[in-house]
Amino acid sequence: MVVAGGGIAALCAALAARRAGASVLLAEQAPKALRGGNVRHARNFRVMHDAPSPMSPAAYCQAEFLSELQRVSEGRGEEALARILVRRSADIPRWLEENGVAFELPAAGDLPWSRKTVFLLGGGMALLNALYRAAGRIGVQIAYDCEVTALHPDGSAEMTAQGRPLQVASRAGIACSGGYQANRAWLRQDWGDAADRFAIRGTAFADGGLLRSLLDQGAVPSGTSGACHLVAVDARSPAFDGGVVSRVDGFRFGVVVDSNGDRFCEEEAWLGPERYSSWGRAIAGRRGQTAFLVLDALGVELAPPSVFPSIVAEDLAGMAQLLGVDRDRMERSALASGRVKVPPFHAFPIRPGVTFTALGVKVDEAARILGDGAEAFPGLFAAGMIMAPNILGGGYLAGAALTIGAVFGVIAGEGAARHARA
Repeated sequence: MVVAGGGIAALCAALAARRAGASVLLAEQAPKALRGGNVRHARNFRVMHDAPSPMSPAAYCQAEFLSELQRVSEGRGEEALARILVRRSADIPRWLEENGVAFELPAAGDLPWSRKTVFLLGGGMALLNALYRAAGRIGVQIAYDCEVTALHPDGSAEMTAQGRPLQVASRAGIACSGGYQANRAWLRQDWGDAADRFAIRGTAFADGGLLRSLLDQGAVPSGTSGACHLVAVDARSPAFDGGVVSRVDGFRFGVVVDSNGDRFCEEEAWLGPERYSSWGRAIAGRRGQTAFLVLDALGVELAPPSVFPSIVAEDLAGMAQLLGVDRDRMERSALASGRVKVPPFHAFPIRPGVTFTALGVKVDEAARILGDGAEAFPGLFAAGMIMAPNILGGGYLAGAALTIGAVFGVIAGEGAARHARA
């Protein structure tokens, strides 16, 4: 069987299928040094548990997890799949530990308090390294620089390996190749020229090629074209792979102005974990997809530190000149906020950063890809962000992406192995 992808969904699928007796080729489009997709920047899993544990200081029950999925999906998620996700999430930490993954314990005192998520020791790179080692030990074949361009209903695959086209007569295929956020031409179909000013927070290899092939073959779409998870990031971030450190925070300690110098949102409107995505969406709607967080000498001490240096000016007129915005408008915005008073002043340029897109393929409870008429393609399965819109709709819940990848990776791997043996 062929597993297309190199992140957590692909690795969990490959491990589960191999342990179920299948011969497995994992095809990762990226070179080895960049393997793993967005998981390289990940930190935590969202996991249900009915009681406190060494990993979680308090309970996080099934009903609460389901309610939050319903909220972020705005009722567009498949309840049956959400229930599977929540129920099986409880066992994912143990499954991963058995495959060499280590988790960080709150007792060490190095973590933010969280009863809903468990944190990876060493982050996403450590998880990837552990799972790749486990896959290699049990005989999963791994091919880098290998893009699966098509998976067919009979399970066979077409791919390009180091520039050379290949056809593989596999018995089953699992699509774990994510969304299309790195494909600006596709993003432009819904966002126009604004897409050219988005940073791509993760891998440059999520071009949606396999997703497009599946849709062209009649796979039923799930989610919405153009919908994506946008986060406010520093405008000086790299075009790709800026990761979590590129986020901008501290809005409530200053004033946010657009490229005209106008204040367009109440800085304290969003205070929870969703503030990053709320600001990302708001900035995406402004002219030039650009904004600036301006802090005074007091605010910059209260705001979380940034990996980028601030732009500094001794007065607001000088700051307006440095930012290229209208001086009078920015001074009015600063006065209206009531938080920007004490020089020197500091600014951080902001633009939207795309984490992932929210269009994928529809699957059933066995992670089989569904075609026209809701009939499952016999040899095709999917896991991870390529099927996450079935559960999340166009929304997001912190830590849920890794959990979806792991849970449905295992389900798809086991199911594909059964199909391959039949």
